[in-house]
Amino acid sequence: MRKPDWLKVELSSRDSFSDVRYTLKKNSLHTVCEEARCPNLHECWSHGTATIMILGDVCTRGCRFCAVKTGNPGRKTDPLEPLRVAYAVKNMGLRYVVITMVDRDDLPDGGADHVARTVESVKRVNPGVRVEALVGDFQGNRTSVEMVVNSPLDVFAHNVETVERITPLLRDRRASYRLSLEVLRMAKDINPSILTKSGLMVGVGETEEEVVKTMEDLRGVGVDILTIGQYLQPTPRHYPVKEYVHPRVFAEYRRIGLSLGFKEVFSGPLVRSSYRADLVFRSAQV
Repeated sequence: MRKPDWLKVELSSRDSFSDVRYTLKKNSLHTVCEEARCPNLHECWSHGTATIMILGDVCTRGCRFCAVKTGNPGRKTDPLEPLRVAYAVKNMGLRYVVITMVDRDDLPDGGADHVARTVESVKRVNPGVRVEALVGDFQGNRTSVEMVVNSPLDVFAHNVETVERITPLLRDRRASYRLSLEVLRMAKDINPSILTKSGLMVGVGETEEEVVKTMEDLRGVGVDILTIGQYLQPTPRHYPVKEYVHPRVFAEYRRIGLSLGFKEVFSGPLVRSSYRADLVFRSAQV
């Protein structure tokens, strides 16, 4: 299917785009912006923001929607990465940073301690910066979830990705819709005051009724912030796009979501879970 006009992205040539790229490369850091081939990369980097991906660039899972490399990292981690991330944030002058991760099922704690140490380092080196941690499911291990939730983060994020019926078609067999809901419920149970966030892709064959049911399920486990965006097939070998959802449908999803009690619903064709996360956070704080 040919992409509709509302999915066209204008590239930017602002100096800050090059500045962000230089700082990330200099510190040997990966971004989900590049690895997942995000269509908003130029816009976000041109505004001096980026979502930093830690624990390497090889994921132990193989979801059909994701362009990140799949393999076995062999339990390797970089103990200096938390500090490198912290100083990269400082050098880029960020006030809000999203720390995300590849799934690391090869590690006993799923990488939770590394995530927590990265959040702590960023906060220590950058007083006043807001930190969002977008993490995997840690196989539902409560101790791992506690490590992240009890770090000095501002938002705990975990994406449900799609509706329950399509989850087995789109996500790795080790992931599940119910497990994702349980991780989000667990985070809120550990710290009721923390903001929790999840993301949903549409255009993969779901019905509007299923999207609304997913919203209801997410509110049922206390999720505060929801992002809804159009799925875009990263390569021909990935799961195909079934539909390009019209912007007016995204607007209706936002209306419904707010009526269900979400503090903020960021819904649009080019929205991604980390897209303009600073604005979403501020809206949810009101």
